[in-house]
Amino acid sequence: MKAEKTLLIEDVLRRVNASPFMFVVDYTGLTVDKFAELRKRLRGIGAEIHVFKNTLVKKAAEKAGYPADLGNALTGQSAVVTGDKDVCAAAKVMKTFADEFEKPQLKAGVLDGKLLDSAAIKALASLPAKEVLYAQLLGVLQAPASKLARLLNEPAASLARVLKAKADKGA
Repeated sequence: MKAEKTLLIEDVLRRVNASPFMFVVDYTGLTVDKFAELRKRLRGIGAEIHVFKNTLVKKAAEKAGYPADLGNALTGQSAVVTGDKDVCAAAKVMKTFADEFEKPQLKAGVLDGKLLDSAAIKALASLPAKEVLYAQLLGVLQAPASKLARLLNEPAASLARVLKAKADKGA
């Protein structure tokens, strides 16, 4: 194998290993300005899109231990989306962009070593942001404690209301 190919495979492998997810998209028919707009939107959430030769991505994915079925998605004009942050945010950007411009089409993806089809990626896009999920979880965890605090505080509050009413009536 030529040294240039080895360097390119290592570059793809470095990007894939640094990211908890990878999406493969078909960018056929996407103009240069639209591709630049997609890159800009992805950069805003800590993700990137790159175009590599399919064979290089297949070899890098094989070295990374990704499912062999990913190779079936690497046909035609394919681009690879990776990132170091929230997978749901990247999926949301890809889905929104595809809804706006009808391109690129999601082919497949990998999340934590598991193969995802385009429907699974779109399902990830429908999830709320990570911060919202954390807030919802915190609310669920705090609910029993706040109910207990209100319950324990109620007898004293009732007594205070009764005494206040008695004082108001007597005055």
